[in-house]
Amino acid sequence: MHRNAKLAVSVLVATSMVALAGCSAAGGDAGGDTKTLKIVYEKTDSFAALDTLFTKIKPEFEAAHKGVKVDLQPIQANDDDYSTKLALSQQSAETAPDVFYEDTFRLRSDIDAGYLLNLDDQLAGWDDWSKFNEGAKAAGMGDDGSVYAVPLGTDTRAIWYSKPVFAAAGTPVPWQPETWDDILDAARKIQAAEPGVVPFNMYAGKGTGEGTVMQSFYELLYGTGDTLYNEKDQKWVVGSQGFKDSLTFLETLYAEKLALDPSEALDPNVWKKVFGELFPQGKLGGTVEGSYTPSFWQTGGSYEWPAYADDMGVAAFPTQNGQEPKGVSMSGGWTLAVGAKTESADLAFEFLTLAVNQENALWYSVNNSQIAVRTDVATEPTYLAANPFVADVTKLVDVTHYRPATSDYSKISAEVQAATEAVITGQMSVDDAAAAYDSAVKGIVGADKVAKK
Repeated sequence: MHRNAKLAVSVLVATSMVALAGCSAAGGDAGGDTKTLKIVYEKTDSFAALDTLFTKIKPEFEAAHKGVKVDLQPIQANDDDYSTKLALSQQSAETAPDVFYEDTFRLRSDIDAGYLLNLDDQLAGWDDWSKFNEGAKAAGMGDDGSVYAVPLGTDTRAIWYSKPVFAAAGTPVPWQPETWDDILDAARKIQAAEPGVVPFNMYAGKGTGEGTVMQSFYELLYGTGDTLYNEKDQKWVVGSQGFKDSLTFLETLYAEKLALDPSEALDPNVWKKVFGELFPQGKLGGTVEGSYTPSFWQTGGSYEWPAYADDMGVAAFPTQNGQEPKGVSMSGGWTLAVGAKTESADLAFEFLTLAVNQENALWYSVNNSQIAVRTDVATEPTYLAANPFVADVTKLVDVTHYRPATSDYSKISAEVQAATEAVITGQMSVDDAAAAYDSAVKGIVGADKVAKK
């Protein structure tokens, strides 16, 4: 999931020191000794908002909790490597974090692994919990119905397109494709009219990891009416025609050279080229990406581009043949959790709640281009005016889908990524790649946990 921080466009509103001072010196855990809270989170050149937020609240928290040291431990890695390093840190009480940043799609597996503390007791005494969106609350819930993490924000996916590129190709803007064929038609017009411009980017392959499925394949799959996982029966779907149709669309896009060359598409850092070079230089027609996209270009972003507000447009990704509900999106999100091995549970929870209070949540949503999960943030004028596309991407919540929150999901996702790579590189036909995926899924979850479409 690619996201970026707008590091210096607004100032964090100071949290009330009076309220913090009312807390005990160590959340009831410290006694007379110095306590250290380990805070583990991801930090990259495109994602630094959380580091900025934690750096801001660290001295506030320490001042209000004498004898407590907040040890910020950012992990400089992409999403997959971050999760690997986080899991390694959880193996020992000495290295396990007290508070950590957790992707919602890994939540269930990490609950099963015993990494997250059950927060039901703490949440029962926290008034602000009532201000969180009910759907967002569910993102931090385990199979047992208990809550193990508090949401920071969510997102949606849309088509981001270049108005100048589309206009030069003779496609009127604003543009809203009604079917998959409309996307291909627009891409072919760009290819014919503007040599040197990449008509339409959709991630594929293992290099871009979860970006391949969240910002590409799932928009296609769920747009066919098929699904990856049957929640009612709790079985993975195999033999899906929608799965094949989705691979066929990607095959067409790459075979007709309407997308990037596979050698570029398989680069884990291809998104940097998309946002840092191709769009600002007018060399890309469109891509499928998250609601956080403007944060790349806003003041303080990695690829500041003042013209983005005028040059870029956003559209819903259409269903395959224009069937209801007409559009499709995917949502993910990140949370903060308390480590199950913490010796200072109440203190860790206090730090977590400081990070997601109304003032800090507003700052984070604006500076990280997140869709707000607190109702009192979602109605703030500052949030609504954060960028020109907030209203459009927020509407997509109505047609969005979520990844299966199962402990074996990450393995299934890797097989989807492998199938897309095999098809765009010509290593396998669509039928063979789909068959290989079906076989891999059965091997991962067992034949009794799959259902043929």
